[in-house]
Amino acid sequence: MNRMAQGLVLTLLGGALLRVSAFSTIYLNYVRPGFRPFLITAGVVVLVLGVHGLVQEWRRPYAPREKGHDDHGPGVAWLLCLPVVAIFLISPPALGAFAAGRDETPQARPTAATGSYAALTTRGPAAMPLGEFIGRAWGDQHASLRDRQVRLAGFVTPSRKHGQWYLTRMQLRCCAADAFPLRVGVLGVPAPKIDTWVEVTGTWVPTPYDRIPAGTVAPELRATSVVTIAQPDEPYE
Repeated sequence: MNRMAQGLVLTLLGGALLRVSAFSTIYLNYVRPGFRPFLITAGVVVLVLGVHGLVQEWRRPYAPREKGHDDHGPGVAWLLCLPVVAIFLISPPALGAFAAGRDETPQARPTAATGSYAALTTRGPAAMPLGEFIGRAWGDQHASLRDRQVRLAGFVTPSRKHGQWYLTRMQLRCCAADAFPLRVGVLGVPAPKIDTWVEVTGTWVPTPYDRIPAGTVAPELRATSVVTIAQPDEPYE
């Protein structure tokens, strides 16, 4: 790879970073929203370095190469083109049912107190993230969800339990590499197509147990309506 090619690759790589972070919300398929300023900064720096290298190489006067002189960089540098190809041609989607269904290991019981949650609305279904619903279901001694209609959004994944399917949302700590699924078991309605994004309205099904039995940590929701929706711009919690 000569210097002109190196500058071109850096320019394309910087442009790809800016495309997914500054001019679209594609970056939300891979990292948390707080990383956007860092991605934009990195994209600008790499783009400027690439353009600077191209300009310098373009202005450099031509000189015949001496025998044995090698002006090429390592060939492995061409691997930098792979992210560019992935972003412009493939554009990998957000993690979905395949990633969530690799195992059905129950999520850990939430430890956050419900005092950190806002009060539920007095009229109509209360819209909330899956993480909040799970926290209220397992961590609220006052059972604030009892007899209350809620509205949850996520994508459909299968369950091994007969008559049940999961409403699922992936949660990130940093990026898609450390994502893990949040699941709510849905009862009372047929399962839509796997990986379909839906909005489910229903009521929490209280557990009859004094303690959480192994393998049933995912709280359950008895649905009254299921509506297909588009994947949100921010697909993770």
